[in-house]
Amino acid sequence: MTLNTTTPKVSLMAEVPEELYEALQTYLEGNPAWNQHRVFCAALSLFLMQNNRSDGQGSAPKGHRDVNRIYLDALFDYTA
Repeated sequence: MTLNTTTPKVSLMAEVPEELYEALQTYLEGNPAWNQHRVFCAALSLFLMQNNRSDGQGSAPKGHRDVNRIYLDALFDYTA
């Protein structure tokens, strides 16, 4: 699963504090390789990875691997 155009996507609408939005815009202006979509995919997938409640029995289920892959794709800008 990658962040390319063939991956199914869901549109989200979320309210964020104005300070957070302004910080994001400042970051994006200084980092042209990043866009809002990439930042949110990286942030949300990292949150889910860090807060995963696994049962500690062996390997992670496929859904968890997909979240890990999305995080790495966003972080390293793998789009193909």
